[in-house]
Amino acid sequence: MSENRLAIGIDFGATTIKSGVVFQGHVIDRAPPLATREFDAPASLIDAMVRTVAELLEKHPGVAGLGVGMPGFVDFAKGLVHGLTNVPNWQSIPLRKILEEETGLPSVIDNRANCMAIAEWRLGAARGFRDVVFINLETGVGGALIANGTMIRGSRFLAGEVGQTSIDWRGRPGEFGNCGALEQYLGTEELAADAREAYAAAGIQKSAAECSLGAMITAAHHGDPVATARWQEIAAMLASALGNSCWLLNPEVVVIGGSITRAGELLFDPLRKSLFAGLSHPFTDHLMVVPAAFGHDAGKIGAAALALEEEHNPGRGRH
Repeated sequence: MSENRLAIGIDFGATTIKSGVVFQGHVIDRAPPLATREFDAPASLIDAMVRTVAELLEKHPGVAGLGVGMPGFVDFAKGLVHGLTNVPNWQSIPLRKILEEETGLPSVIDNRANCMAIAEWRLGAARGFRDVVFINLETGVGGALIANGTMIRGSRFLAGEVGQTSIDWRGRPGEFGNCGALEQYLGTEELAADAREAYAAAGIQKSAAECSLGAMITAAHHGDPVATARWQEIAAMLASALGNSCWLLNPEVVVIGGSITRAGELLFDPLRKSLFAGLSHPFTDHLMVVPAAFGHDAGKIGAAALALEEEHNPGRGRH
């Protein structure tokens, strides 16, 4: 990676697309965000992304490449988006080809969580480690795996989906026919719905706003027993999925990103206790569980880093 070159990173979220110019691991200019669900078709949204890139290029003509992190299943080699988990109508979109033709920039398309993990691994909370489990909890739950200093992509570039791993084989049906997927419990909408049910079971009626992530953090800090119990349950569910990943990969560090990290030790203290209780001592005597360092910039920074790698490895892995 040439850290002395500019690149544009695009973080395509389920609700918002954020773009910026990245230099040496820092976002030095940000474009106005795009609201994902205001566009009714991929073509119109891609056109808006192209216009955003053009506006950034006018101010930064030295940009060397473009990287995009997508919240779904991506063929990294072909630059093809198979489908997005939380955005409708995105199936088999040759996004890299379109963006390269429209922007003139060499482009890289990857899974969004992979981009975030790369930022944390190269420059952030997992810097210096060779074995990393990364998980990002927002509207959906994404993940990425790094083993022996290499991103684990799988035979079709679909590895690392920690959010689709099951914490209960008889649990809630998932979008792909899998039952008990972590995402069905720890996505932000699911967290709010379950909080409302927990309050209702205690004879307390709460609105959706009163059960938002921020509200549940505040309530727990004020000693609300329902909110406190919910954070214990959230930590236990997350520990179940992460424990499976730890048994498989034996990582040095688990990095947790996304808005859920705003809970701080409300989450991390019971999470570490629950996770470590389900692992053998050799797994835990070195294991760290830490929040991500880059917050909402991780996707842009990681996507830009991939774009600069492609600059020095043209055609790397392309089919």
